[in-house]
Formats: sequence, structure tokens, C-alpha cells
Amino acid sequence: MSTVFDNIITGVWPGRFVWADDLCVAFATIEPTSPGHVLVVPRTSYEAWTDAPSDVAAHLMKVARAIGLAQKSAFDVPRAGLVIAGFEVPHTHLHVIPLRDESDVSLSKAAPATDEELDSAMTALRQALLSAGHGAHVPPSMGSAALA
Repeated sequence: MSTVFDNIITGVWPGRFVWADDLCVAFATIEPTSPGHVLVVPRTSYEAWTDAPSDVAAHLMKVARAIGLAQKSAFDVPRAGLVIAGFEVPHTHLHVIPLRDESDVSLSKAAPATDEELDSAMTALRQALLSAGHGAHVPPSMGSAALA
């Protein structure tokens, strides 16, 4: 049975992608806690992050760090936060969140964003990733998880 994330990754449902590689993708959540909030999701579905092989889990953390550094630059925030909960979708995903203060890390604060807000935030984050030298992993189209 495919998950909502499988459908986003394969293009059945729309997504706004900032990262794509052989093991994972990162895309905007439609209910961010702050502008620039993204999900790092393995291409292979693992129900819980502890089910992922160690090399996959380590890669997800490496990608989350690169995105967190780009968020600090793109959104002029003092921190980037990381949350791994996984109750809402049974497919491993890491929430990488630009933090202005500790309340931004609270997933209960998540609220729907407009298309314009999401497009603006993801455009800024994609540019920050490009500027940081991650161009090989920024998909050519924001609407696709396809590798270059």
C-alpha cells in the first residue's frame, strides 16, 4: 500500500521539492510551523525511522543538516530544528524547521500555508542550497523529485 509520501515522490500528488538524490527527497510540508519547514523523506518507505537501515538513517541526517544550514541562511534564523515523530504518515520523515524560537518546533503549531507562501519559501530555500554548493541535489523543477 502506498503512502501519501510515495504519491508525492512519484508525482501522483503535487509537491514542492528542494532536494533529490538516490536515497531521499525533501519537500515542503503544506502545514508548516514556520516558513521553510520541509520534510526529508527516504524514497523507500520505512514505517518508522528506526526501521531504516543505519546507512539510510545516517544519510537522512546528513541531508537534514545541509538543509538546516541553508534554512538558517535563507530565513535569517538562529537555529534549524529537527523533529522525528511519524504518527501522521507511516513513512519515515524528518521535519527540518527554521527556528526563530522554541515554539516553532512544536508540530501542534502547524497550520496550512497558501500556495504563494509555500512557493516563496521553497524558492528561497532552493536558492540557499544552490548557493551552498548543493546544485547537484536541487531538482531542476520544484514540482518534481526527478534527479537531474
